[in-house]
Amino acid sequence: MTLEGANFMYVNKTGIAAFIFIVLTGCASKGDFEVMQRDMDELKNRHLSLEKDFGGLKNETREGTDKALKENQKEIETLHKEAADLQAALDSAKVDMQVLAGKVDDAMQTAKKPAEDISLLKEDLDRRLTALEGRTGKIEKNLDDFEKKSAEAAAKQAELSPEALYQQGLTTFKGGNSQKARELFAKFIEQYPNHELAANAHYWLGETYYTEKIYDQAVLEFEKVIKNYPGKEKAPAAMLKQAMAFKALGDVTSAKYVLNKLIESHPHSEEAGLAKAKLKELK
Repeated sequence: MTLEGANFMYVNKTGIAAFIFIVLTGCASKGDFEVMQRDMDELKNRHLSLEKDFGGLKNETREGTDKALKENQKEIETLHKEAADLQAALDSAKVDMQVLAGKVDDAMQTAKKPAEDISLLKEDLDRRLTALEGRTGKIEKNLDDFEKKSAEAAAKQAELSPEALYQQGLTTFKGGNSQKARELFAKFIEQYPNHELAANAHYWLGETYYTEKIYDQAVLEFEKVIKNYPGKEKAPAAMLKQAMAFKALGDVTSAKYVLNKLIESHPHSEEAGLAKAKLKELK
C-alpha cells in the first residue's frame, strides 16, 4: 500500500468514526452536521493537498534518485576505466621488470666474462713468459758458446802464418766481402810490414776501396804500391788501377799521366798493353 492511500484511509476512518459517534449519541443538530460536513470537506482538501505535495515530493525524489544513480554509474564506469588502466600499467611494469631482470643477468654475465678472459690471458702470458725465459736461457748459452768459439777463432787467427792470413784476406775479397777483406789485409800489413807479400796486400787493400767506389782512398793505396814497391809484380797492376780510379774521379789528366808512366816503366807487362788501349779511349 502506498503512503498517500494510507493517509486517505486514515482521514476517512477518522471522519466516519466521528460521524458515527455523533449519530449514536443522538445529540447531533443540523448545525453540527454542517460543521462536520465542513470539517470533512476541509479534511478532503487537506488530503488532496497532501497527495499533491506527496506526488511532487515523489517526483523530486525519483528525479534525484535517477540523477544520483546516473552520477554513480558514471563514477563506477570511471573507476572501472581507471582500474583497467591501472591493471594495464601494472602488467606493463611487470613486463618491464622481467626485461630489466634479464638485462641485469646479461650484464652480470658480461661483467663476469672479462674477468674470466683476463684470467685466461694471464695464464697464457705466464706460459709464454716461461717458454720465453727458457728460450732466452738457451740463447744466452748459445751466445756464451759463440763468444768462446769466436775467442778461440780469434786466437787461432792470431796464430795464423803470414801466408795463411794473406790468403784468408784474398779468399774473403773474392767471396764478395770487401770490408772484411780490407780488415784482414790491414791486419797483415800491420803485423808483417816487411813481408814479401806486403805489396800484394797493399794492392788488394786498394782493390777493396775501388770495389766500393771509394776512389780517392783507392788512389792513395795504389800509390803506396807504386812508390814503395816499384819492382814488385803488383806495381804495373797498381798503376793501371790508379789511372782508372783517377778517371772515375773525373781527373783525366792524371789518368793519362799514370798510363803513360806505366807504359814507360813496364813496357813488356800485360798492363802496358791495356794502358795503351785505355789511352785511346781517353783521347
